[in-house]
Amino acid sequence: MPYVVGLIMIAVAVAFIVKTEWWVSAFGRVTWAEQNLGAEGGTRIFYKLLGFGLIILAFMIMSGRIFTVLDWVFVRGN
Repeated sequence: MPYVVGLIMIAVAVAFIVKTEWWVSAFGRVTWAEQNLGAEGGTRIFYKLLGFGLIILAFMIMSGRIFTVLDWVFVRGN
């Protein structure tokens, strides 16, 4: 099951990265990204970074490492 979820996440992430202009036209600009990530291109960078982060998260879910990270953040991080 983690492989199916991971592959779906990777497909969505690739759509974020490749079809960035469609996401911008469908959902509009992200004000925070426009202010903090660059002029007139912050939203596009945001969608590409979001896609890249989803790919990393998908590989962590597929390999089972996500539980190690969550354990470190919530249990040992205190």
